[in-house]
Amino acid sequence: MPPNERLRSALLTAGITVRQLAEEIGVDPKTVERWVSTGRTPHPGIAHRAAAVLREDLAHLWPAIEQGRRRSRGSGELVTAYPTRSSAPLDMWRTLFERAEQRIGILVYAANFLHESWPDFNELLAAKARQGCRVRVLLGDADSPIIRGRGAEERFGHGIESRCRVALMHYRPLAMSSGVELRVHATTLYNSLFVGDDHMIVNAHVYGMNAYGAPVYHLRRMHDEGLFDVYAASFEAVWEQSRLPGEDE
Repeated sequence: MPPNERLRSALLTAGITVRQLAEEIGVDPKTVERWVSTGRTPHPGIAHRAAAVLREDLAHLWPAIEQGRRRSRGSGELVTAYPTRSSAPLDMWRTLFERAEQRIGILVYAANFLHESWPDFNELLAAKARQGCRVRVLLGDADSPIIRGRGAEERFGHGIESRCRVALMHYRPLAMSSGVELRVHATTLYNSLFVGDDHMIVNAHVYGMNAYGAPVYHLRRMHDEGLFDVYAASFEAVWEQSRLPGEDE
Protein backbone atom coordinates (compact mmCIF):
# COMPACT_ATOMS: atom_id res chain seq x y z
CA MET A 1 0.00 0.00 0.00
CA PRO A 2 1.22 3.55 -0.70
CA PRO A 3 2.27 5.85 2.17
CA ASN A 4 -0.36 8.05 3.78
CA GLU A 5 0.96 11.44 2.64
CA ARG A 6 -1.99 13.24 4.21
CA LEU A 7 -1.13 11.88 7.64
CA ARG A 8 2.54 12.70 7.13
CA SER A 9 1.62 16.27 6.15
CA ALA A 10 -0.74 16.63 9.13
CA LEU A 11 2.01 15.58 11.54
CA LEU A 12 4.41 18.12 10.06
CA THR A 13 1.80 20.89 10.14
CA ALA A 14 0.91 20.17 13.76
CA GLY A 15 4.56 19.91 14.75
CA ILE A 16 3.90 16.51 16.30
CA THR A 17 6.22 13.51 15.98
CA VAL A 18 5.11 9.94 15.43
CA ARG A 19 6.08 9.08 19.01
CA GLN A 20 4.19 12.06 20.44
CA LEU A 21 1.02 11.15 18.56
CA ALA A 22 1.34 7.54 19.70
CA GLU A 23 1.62 8.63 23.33
CA GLU A 24 -1.39 10.95 23.03
CA ILE A 25 -3.70 8.24 21.69
CA GLY A 26 -2.25 5.28 23.58
CA VAL A 27 -0.74 3.12 20.84
CA ASP A 28 2.73 1.86 19.98
CA PRO A 29 4.87 4.31 17.93
CA LYS A 30 5.52 1.52 15.40
CA THR A 31 1.78 1.34 14.79
CA VAL A 32 1.61 5.04 13.92
CA GLU A 33 4.71 4.68 11.74
CA ARG A 34 2.94 1.92 9.79
CA TRP A 35 -0.08 4.18 9.29
CA VAL A 36 2.27 6.68 7.64
CA SER A 37 4.74 4.48 5.77
CA THR A 38 2.44 1.68 4.58
CA GLY A 39 -0.90 3.46 4.45
CA ARG A 40 -2.59 1.12 6.95
CA THR A 41 -5.95 2.27 8.26
CA PRO A 42 -6.42 2.33 12.07
CA HIS A 43 -9.51 1.25 13.99
CA PRO A 44 -12.17 4.00 13.65
CA GLY A 45 -12.15 4.80 17.35
CA ILE A 46 -8.37 5.26 17.42
CA ALA A 47 -8.52 7.18 14.14
CA HIS A 48 -11.00 9.64 15.67
CA ARG A 49 -8.64 10.27 18.59
CA ALA A 50 -5.69 10.78 16.25
CA ALA A 51 -7.64 13.20 14.05
CA ALA A 52 -8.67 15.19 17.13
CA VAL A 53 -5.05 15.48 18.32
CA LEU A 54 -3.93 16.60 14.87
CA ARG A 55 -6.97 18.88 14.48
CA GLU A 56 -7.70 17.35 11.11
CA ASP A 57 -10.83 15.97 9.48
CA LEU A 58 -10.98 12.19 9.90
CA ALA A 59 -12.31 11.74 6.37
CA HIS A 60 -9.32 13.68 5.03
CA LEU A 61 -6.76 11.50 6.84
CA TRP A 62 -8.48 8.15 6.23
CA PRO A 63 -11.17 8.42 3.51
CA ALA A 64 -11.94 4.70 3.66
CA ILE A 65 -13.32 5.00 7.19
CA GLU A 66 -16.05 7.40 6.14
CA GLN A 67 -16.40 6.28 2.55
CA GLY A 68 -20.01 5.27 3.14
CA ARG A 69 -20.84 8.72 4.51
CA ARG A 70 -19.01 10.64 1.81
CA ARG A 71 -19.75 9.29 -1.62
CA SER A 72 -19.98 12.57 -3.51
CA ARG A 73 -18.05 12.60 -6.75
CA GLY A 74 -14.33 13.08 -6.31
CA SER A 75 -14.37 13.11 -2.49
CA GLY A 76 -11.26 11.68 -0.88
CA GLU A 77 -9.26 11.45 -4.09
CA LEU A 78 -6.99 14.40 -3.40
CA VAL A 79 -3.99 13.00 -1.52
CA THR A 80 -2.07 16.26 -1.25
CA ALA A 81 -1.51 19.55 -3.05
CA TYR A 82 1.49 21.83 -3.49
CA PRO A 83 1.38 25.51 -4.46
CA THR A 84 4.06 25.04 -7.13
CA ARG A 85 5.69 22.15 -8.95
CA SER A 86 9.04 23.31 -7.63
CA SER A 87 7.80 22.91 -4.03
CA ALA A 88 6.64 19.31 -4.52
CA PRO A 89 9.14 16.67 -3.31
CA LEU A 90 11.08 15.09 -6.17
CA ASP A 91 10.66 11.62 -4.68
CA MET A 92 6.90 11.88 -5.22
CA TRP A 93 7.41 11.67 -8.99
CA ARG A 94 9.93 8.85 -8.80
CA THR A 95 7.70 6.83 -6.45
CA LEU A 96 4.73 7.25 -8.81
CA PHE A 97 6.59 5.47 -11.61
CA GLU A 98 8.53 2.96 -9.52
CA ARG A 99 5.37 1.54 -7.95
CA ALA A 100 3.38 1.30 -11.17
CA GLU A 101 2.72 -2.24 -12.37
CA GLN A 102 0.00 -1.93 -15.02
CA ARG A 103 0.16 1.51 -16.61
CA ILE A 104 2.34 4.59 -16.81
CA GLY A 105 1.19 7.68 -18.66
CA ILE A 106 2.97 10.98 -19.27
CA LEU A 107 1.13 13.84 -20.98
CA VAL A 108 3.27 16.97 -21.22
CA TYR A 109 4.79 19.48 -23.58
CA ALA A 110 8.33 18.72 -22.37
CA ALA A 111 8.76 18.17 -18.59
CA ASN A 112 12.51 17.80 -18.98
CA PHE A 113 12.88 18.00 -15.23
CA LEU A 114 12.28 14.23 -15.05
CA HIS A 115 15.39 13.37 -17.07
CA GLU A 116 17.32 16.24 -15.55
CA SER A 117 16.57 14.93 -12.06
CA TRP A 118 17.07 11.22 -12.88
CA PRO A 119 19.54 10.39 -15.68
CA ASP A 120 18.33 6.77 -15.49
CA PHE A 121 14.68 7.69 -16.08
CA ASN A 122 14.62 5.93 -19.48
CA GLU A 123 16.01 2.77 -17.89
CA LEU A 124 13.26 2.90 -15.27
CA LEU A 125 10.52 3.16 -17.91
CA ALA A 126 12.08 0.46 -20.10
CA ALA A 127 12.33 -1.89 -17.11
CA LYS A 128 8.68 -1.28 -16.27
CA ALA A 129 7.71 -2.06 -19.86
CA ARG A 130 9.66 -5.34 -19.77
CA GLN A 131 7.72 -6.28 -16.65
CA GLY A 132 4.44 -5.90 -18.54
CA CYS A 133 3.54 -2.33 -17.63
CA ARG A 134 2.08 -0.31 -20.52
CA VAL A 135 4.09 2.91 -20.87
CA ARG A 136 2.69 5.79 -22.93
CA VAL A 137 4.43 9.14 -23.40
CA LEU A 138 2.83 12.16 -25.07
CA LEU A 139 5.12 15.11 -25.87
CA GLY A 140 4.36 18.49 -27.42
CA ASP A 141 4.94 18.81 -31.16
CA ALA A 142 7.64 21.51 -31.35
CA ASP A 143 6.50 22.54 -34.85
CA SER A 144 2.92 23.17 -33.77
CA PRO A 145 1.55 26.73 -33.65
CA ILE A 146 -0.02 25.74 -30.32
CA ILE A 147 3.46 25.33 -28.85
CA ARG A 148 4.62 28.66 -30.25
CA GLY A 149 1.53 30.31 -28.82
CA ARG A 150 2.19 28.85 -25.37
CA GLY A 151 5.74 30.19 -25.50
CA ALA A 152 4.42 33.67 -26.27
CA GLU A 153 1.86 33.47 -23.46
CA GLU A 154 4.52 32.49 -20.97
CA ARG A 155 6.95 35.10 -22.37
CA PHE A 156 9.32 32.17 -22.90
CA GLY A 157 10.02 32.97 -26.56
CA HIS A 158 11.20 29.95 -28.52
CA GLY A 159 12.41 28.27 -25.33
CA ILE A 160 9.42 25.97 -25.03
CA GLU A 161 9.88 24.74 -28.60
CA SER A 162 13.50 23.95 -27.81
CA ARG A 163 12.49 22.11 -24.66
CA CYS A 164 9.99 20.02 -26.64
CA ARG A 165 12.80 19.02 -29.01
CA VAL A 166 15.07 18.17 -26.09
CA ALA A 167 12.31 16.08 -24.51
CA LEU A 168 11.87 14.12 -27.75
CA MET A 169 15.63 13.57 -27.83
CA HIS A 170 15.46 12.19 -24.28
CA TYR A 171 12.58 9.81 -24.97
CA ARG A 172 13.35 8.75 -28.56
CA PRO A 173 15.61 5.82 -27.54
CA LEU A 174 12.59 4.33 -25.77
CA ALA A 175 10.71 4.07 -29.07
CA MET A 176 12.64 0.84 -29.71
CA SER A 177 11.59 -0.65 -26.36
CA SER A 178 8.73 -3.14 -26.47
CA GLY A 179 5.82 -1.91 -24.39
CA VAL A 180 6.73 1.77 -24.66
CA GLU A 181 4.60 4.00 -26.92
CA LEU A 182 5.90 7.46 -27.79
CA ARG A 183 3.79 10.07 -29.57
CA VAL A 184 3.61 13.83 -30.09
CA HIS A 185 0.52 16.02 -29.83
CA ALA A 186 -0.53 19.52 -30.84
CA THR A 187 -3.36 20.10 -28.38
CA THR A 188 -3.89 22.98 -25.99
CA LEU A 189 -2.54 21.51 -22.78
CA TYR A 190 -4.53 22.63 -19.75
CA ASN A 191 -2.73 20.28 -17.35
CA SER A 192 0.33 18.06 -17.50
CA LEU A 193 -0.54 14.54 -16.33
CA PHE A 194 1.67 11.84 -14.84
CA VAL A 195 -0.06 8.49 -14.22
CA GLY A 196 1.07 5.42 -12.32
CA ASP A 197 -1.71 2.82 -11.99
CA ASP A 198 -4.36 4.40 -9.71
CA HIS A 199 -2.21 7.38 -8.75
CA MET A 200 -1.85 10.57 -10.75
CA ILE A 201 0.06 13.82 -10.42
CA VAL A 202 -1.62 16.79 -12.08
CA ASN A 203 0.53 19.83 -12.81
CA ALA A 204 -2.00 22.59 -13.45
CA HIS A 205 -1.23 25.18 -16.11
CA VAL A 206 -1.76 28.86 -15.32
CA TYR A 207 -1.97 31.49 -18.05
CA GLY A 208 1.31 33.34 -18.49
CA MET A 209 3.19 31.07 -16.06
CA ASN A 210 5.73 28.32 -16.63
CA ALA A 211 4.59 24.93 -15.33
CA TYR A 212 7.21 24.82 -12.56
CA GLY A 213 5.48 27.77 -10.88
CA ALA A 214 1.96 26.29 -11.13
CA PRO A 215 0.14 24.09 -8.56
CA VAL A 216 0.52 20.32 -8.35
CA TYR A 217 -2.14 17.86 -7.16
CA HIS A 218 -1.58 14.22 -6.21
CA LEU A 219 -4.73 12.17 -6.86
CA ARG A 220 -5.61 8.60 -5.96
CA ARG A 221 -8.47 6.83 -7.74
CA MET A 222 -11.12 5.86 -5.20
CA HIS A 223 -14.19 5.11 -7.33
CA ASP A 224 -15.67 5.48 -10.82
CA GLU A 225 -16.32 8.92 -12.34
CA GLY A 226 -14.28 10.78 -9.76
CA LEU A 227 -11.55 13.37 -10.24
CA PHE A 228 -9.04 10.75 -11.35
CA ASP A 229 -11.31 9.49 -14.12
CA VAL A 230 -11.98 13.03 -15.37
CA TYR A 231 -8.28 13.65 -15.93
CA ALA A 232 -7.69 10.12 -17.23
CA ALA A 233 -10.34 10.72 -19.89
CA SER A 234 -8.52 13.84 -21.05
CA PHE A 235 -5.32 11.80 -21.41
CA GLU A 236 -7.17 9.35 -23.66
CA ALA A 237 -8.66 12.20 -25.72
CA VAL A 238 -5.22 13.65 -26.42
CA TRP A 239 -3.85 10.18 -27.18
CA GLU A 240 -6.49 9.74 -29.87
CA GLN A 241 -5.33 12.97 -31.55
CA SER A 242 -1.62 12.26 -31.30
CA ARG A 243 0.78 10.87 -33.90
CA LEU A 244 4.12 9.13 -34.07
CA PRO A 245 7.18 11.41 -34.13
CA GLY A 246 8.10 12.21 -37.72
CA GLU A 247 4.74 11.02 -39.02
CA ASP A 248 2.95 13.42 -41.37
CA GLU A 249 -0.16 15.03 -39.96
